[in-house]
Amino acid sequence: MRLPALSRWSARDRPKLAVMPTALITGAGRGIGSAIAAALAPTHTLLLAGRPSPGLDAVSRRLGATALRLDLADAAATQAVAATVSELDVLVHNAGVSRPGRVAETDINDWRVTFDVNVFGAVALTLALLPALRRAHGHVVFINSGSGRRVSPGMACYSASKFALRAFADALRDDEPALRVTTVYPGRTATDMQRELVAYEGGEYEPGKFLRPETVAAVVAGVLKTPPDGDIHEVVVRPAV
Repeated sequence: MRLPALSRWSARDRPKLAVMPTALITGAGRGIGSAIAAALAPTHTLLLAGRPSPGLDAVSRRLGATALRLDLADAAATQAVAATVSELDVLVHNAGVSRPGRVAETDINDWRVTFDVNVFGAVALTLALLPALRRAHGHVVFINSGSGRRVSPGMACYSASKFALRAFADALRDDEPALRVTTVYPGRTATDMQRELVAYEGGEYEPGKFLRPETVAAVVAGVLKTPPDGDIHEVVVRPAV
């Protein structure tokens, strides 16, 4: 995959391009991902990754960021994107998919699709970017879910994928002591995914009952501001209503 107008990012180049640290955010075209991008824009040079969409292009233009066309289920695309990044300060794993359903309502394809993006995609991108993260002594943030701490009814494969993602984050923290690794567990958040879940549950979608994406983004921005003598492993945030 060829990425037009994207040069190799390195510490050597930063004086020419920006003095700010670089952050790569997946699933940045909407919802929590776009809110995190907006929250980090004043302090970071942004690489916004996601499947090609008008939303991703719009967020990138608005924030003056570089859009990276990336399907996390495509291993070749993941390697191509990682090859353009030689040093990376922050990696935010936000992209995810959800296929609501109790165990008996799912089929094996639901599980494969969910794990391909939520787990294998995150693992593949992390492995590909590990050299760049090591050079910067970087910070990896995983946007998990309350379903990654307690299984949610009707969310069988999604919950299982989030438990797996939690385990990967813990393993990464243990195995890469030069990196900081944080898992954020938001409660139910007002996003398109939440709208689909409420429809599956047969309820009426009322955004005011859920966390705002901007609230989750503020938590992420706060984590990244942690002084060097601190290391935040986990953050749990829930709606106040």
